[in-house]
Amino acid sequence: MYIHELENWTNFIWDNEKLSPILASVRHLQGRLLGRMESLGFDFIERATLESLILDVVDTSRIEGEFLNPEHVRSSIARKLGIENAEFVKTPRNIEGIVDVILDATQNFDQSLTQTRLLGWHNSLFQSGFSGYQQIDVAKYRLGGMKVVSGNFGREKIHFEAPSANRVPYEMEQFLNWLNNEDSSLDLVIKSIIAHFWFVTIHPFDDGNGRIARAILDMFLAKSDNSKIRFYSLSNQIFKEHKKYNDIIEKTQKGTQDITLYLEWFLGCFERSLLASEQNLEIILDKAHFWEYHKSTITNSRQRNAINYLYDNYDQHVGFMRTSTYAKLAKCSNDTALRDLQDLVAKNMLKVEETGKKTNYVIVSPKNLRIPKTINFNK
Repeated sequence: MYIHELENWTNFIWDNEKLSPILASVRHLQGRLLGRMESLGFDFIERATLESLILDVVDTSRIEGEFLNPEHVRSSIARKLGIENAEFVKTPRNIEGIVDVILDATQNFDQSLTQTRLLGWHNSLFQSGFSGYQQIDVAKYRLGGMKVVSGNFGREKIHFEAPSANRVPYEMEQFLNWLNNEDSSLDLVIKSIIAHFWFVTIHPFDDGNGRIARAILDMFLAKSDNSKIRFYSLSNQIFKEHKKYNDIIEKTQKGTQDITLYLEWFLGCFERSLLASEQNLEIILDKAHFWEYHKSTITNSRQRNAINYLYDNYDQHVGFMRTSTYAKLAKCSNDTALRDLQDLVAKNMLKVEETGKKTNYVIVSPKNLRIPKTINFNK
């Protein structure tokens, strides 16, 4: 039996005594990080928000097995936010669509989530009318059954079966009424996590339910911050823990209305996201300072991509660039890669570190312009 087969299945209950300590920790971290962000200048708030939104867009898609080009995502977000000096490139329709959804959710969090707005999000995700090679119903609730299945053909494992299609309009009406009800007794962080589970359990669309569920989550977390400043990416943390994420949702969907374990895991995931963001903020700010300092420095797209790659992959212990790595990343010859790297050294954007017979190129941090300092990517 699935939870949605229970009578009054959305009368969720939980153990406040278990959740209160971790919720208090989450709220403290939110306030501390937001306060730190607000103390920065506008340009750096803008840049840090950009980096967090890029992570959100890229990783909410990666959870679904779709890998987007981060530079295309960057260009799309920067253009839509009106960030000056951002390089604008033509971006694919699928990237434009998910960027529109995430920006609407996080920048317009104070507006009600109506059925029309929700259907608009779905239309943004599937503007072609197809999911991969399969044609789907777009901007309308599904008309057929929905199962979450894994495994090879003939050996599939059914993880979840959603409510029948004829129940979806009623279930969604109840969900949206609850979502837009300004009940001050329910903490908005808790509400955002419940909303995610409630929506993904209804599974109202042919496809895109996970991405939209996380957009709703982001929307109400932004509402809980009461700020358009983005200083963390919960989707990034969920991607890192996506197996546990899927497991806890499946377990809760097969359980009772007591969703304490689900809320406890999700609050813990959010806390880990905030702690990681606190550590990563230094890198985000360093990156913002770097590009601000070099805003008049002439570079080509290969060079910018390489520097962004070093910054964006610091948590994977990528602290240097070699000629062969650059050539592979930029899809160019080794001779072109060497010229590009030497040009970046001449412009004081990279410096050379010799390790035996290998030549490593590392970023020159703008923290100390007189004594160039390399970012410690392995901290």
